[in-house]
Amino acid sequence: MPSRWTFIIKPIKELLSEYIISGQKWIDPFAGQNSPASHTNDIDPSANAGEHKDALLFLQEQSNLFDGGLFDPPYSSTQAKRKYNLLKEQFTASMGRKEYWSKCKKEMARIIKPKGYAICFGWNSGGLGKSNGFELERILLVAHGAGRNDTIVTVERKL
Repeated sequence: MPSRWTFIIKPIKELLSEYIISGQKWIDPFAGQNSPASHTNDIDPSANAGEHKDALLFLQEQSNLFDGGLFDPPYSSTQAKRKYNLLKEQFTASMGRKEYWSKCKKEMARIIKPKGYAICFGWNSGGLGKSNGFELERILLVAHGAGRNDTIVTVERKL
């Protein structure tokens, strides 16, 4: 069954357990609740995350390299508005635009170690992409039924 908390959906939780190894450093700029990453952020102050900043700013501030990154932003501009419009003082119009997500992806790519992983979630299989130095290794399609959009999970490795 679908859940707004991506990381507790059974096939996704199982996939993450294959890649995220205890003691490794993983980053998640859109953590929400239940993120298995060691370094977490979510702009929503009620989220279970280590920091509560704009995702792009959070990523730009990182100087360390990570073993992997989770990229689970709102999947559409409508979702972004619905989720973040309640946080009017933090939400900016740019957060729902493709350019914003592209900048976040570039920053995520910058801080992942060579041979590190990016696991991306959404309604498309774009991931971080070849243009950011990643090669697609795996796709997981999670069907939610009842006319709901599937979640597409891409696992990519940095070249």
